[in-house]
Parts: sequence; structure tokens; C-alpha cells
Amino acid sequence: MVASEGFAEFLRDLLAPIGRVAFRRMFGKTGVFCHGVMFGVVADDTLYFRVDANNRETFSEAASEPPLSYEKGGRSIDLSFWRAPERLLDEPDELVTWARSALAAAHRVAAERPPKRRRGASEHRGEAL
Repeated sequence: MVASEGFAEFLRDLLAPIGRVAFRRMFGKTGVFCHGVMFGVVADDTLYFRVDANNRETFSEAASEPPLSYEKGGRSIDLSFWRAPERLLDEPDELVTWARSALAAAHRVAAERPPKRRRGASEHRGEAL
């Protein structure tokens, strides 16, 4: 389920120190973005942060919970988003520290992806000019 409006506003206020935080509904969940990079996901008013090899140790406390996942072809696909401990919602400074780490991971992941290839006019709907 997507983030409730109240929870999204609560997070926006808490995460303001990292920059302008935006939310976008996607695949039945809510993506959490800063400067166009998705560093978190909210599902059922639960916050998940982006994890990679560089911040996995920082987020070791979150490893006890299952990561965000989805079912495909009869198997569970784990995403690289780990559940933020609920205590962080009462500890804004630490929440911001985790958010900055997740944002850095999101930037690293984005940098590793090959650039999106833009379709030229001749490739539009497979039509040749």
C-alpha cells in the first residue's frame, strides 16, 4: 500500500535536512526521492532505505527484518531496501544520518547503471524514416 498523506508529510518534515524530499506512487508503494534519486520506499506506512555494499554495515540493525520484496514467477525477489527501525521516527538526527547514507547508496547505484538510451526519431515505434 502507498504511504498515507499524514505519514508522507511526517517524513517530509523529518527528512528536510537532507534536501527537498518528494514522494511518487509506484507499483502499489511510494518512492521517496531527493534531487530526483529514489533513496527510500514506503509500504504500508513503513519506511525502507536503499542499501548497497557500502552502507550495509551501517544498516546492520535493519538486517533483522526482511527486505522489501515482491513475488515473481513463484519466487520472492528481494529489493535493496531495508526496513528502517521504528525507533528512528523518534530520533530525527539519527534518521537523517540513515537517510543520508541511503541517498549516497542510491547515487552509487544510479552511477553504476548504464545510461538510458534515448530513442531517436527513426526508432519511434519502430518506424523507419
